Amino acid sequence: MNQKTHDHIRQNVRESYAEVAEANTNGDCCGVESSCCGVSDDAAINTIISTRLGYSEDERGSVPEGADMGLGCGNPRAIASLRPGETVVDLGSGGGFDAFLAAQEVGESGHVIGIDMTPAMLSKARANAEQGKFTQVEFRLGEIEHLPVADNSVDVIISNCVINLSPNKPQVFRDAWRILKPGGRLAISDVVASAVMPEEMKNDPQLHAGCMAGAELIEDLEAMMAEAGFEKIRIAPKDESKEFIKDWAPGRGVEDYVLSATIEAVKPGGGCCC
Repeated sequence: MNQKTHDHIRQNVRESYAEVAEANTNGDCCGVESSCCGVSDDAAINTIISTRLGYSEDERGSVPEGADMGLGCGNPRAIASLRPGETVVDLGSGGGFDAFLAAQEVGESGHVIGIDMTPAMLSKARANAEQGKFTQVEFRLGEIEHLPVADNSVDVIISNCVINLSPNKPQVFRDAWRILKPGGRLAISDVVASAVMPEEMKNDPQLHAGCMAGAELIEDLEAMMAEAGFEKIRIAPKDESKEFIKDWAPGRGVEDYVLSATIEAVKPGGGCCC
């Protein structure tokens, strides 16, 4: 895949999620997926979307209204084992939902950095942080392939259904490795491919922006992560996720090719016992 294609995919994703941010703010629908990307002014609908992804109603109620946009495919914090004082980076932080929940775990002595390439999302997240008085959370504009974060400065990287959107996943993992401290860890929820997807699906820009067409086979992801330098790689697919994935593109049969998974790995060194 050449750079021009990379840029085209990235711009399509950026435009799609700018629409999501604006729709969420206005209480409208966006069209990235059949469920309106989780964008709804109906609290009951948003609760159903998030609880089936593994979040509790208490978690939803602990963040500013509008931070939970229903855009994930799991709950990365469930595997992150965050500790007070840690520095956390959230790749593709959107409205800030996972970043704010992480902030509650790392406490005032910790630090959470959300990275998003969509200015509209960044503005929304910053407004949410101010509303919720999350002083230990900041949001930076950037691409997940080239993170605006210093080398060896982060304890944990979390991400929720974002890496599949990248046209250059090996670079995502290389840059994640760069910013993690020795012993730092990945805790990711994402969509993976369970079978080789038909070309017409892989080349569908709507399915790509909807977190389906960009999914990689598990063995390919493991190879990318190992090549980047990660160890203790563990990718655990969730068969039950097909129940909500089929709602993302009704009638397309995407649930036959992709499913949600937890993805964990550690940067060697640092005496980590994770």
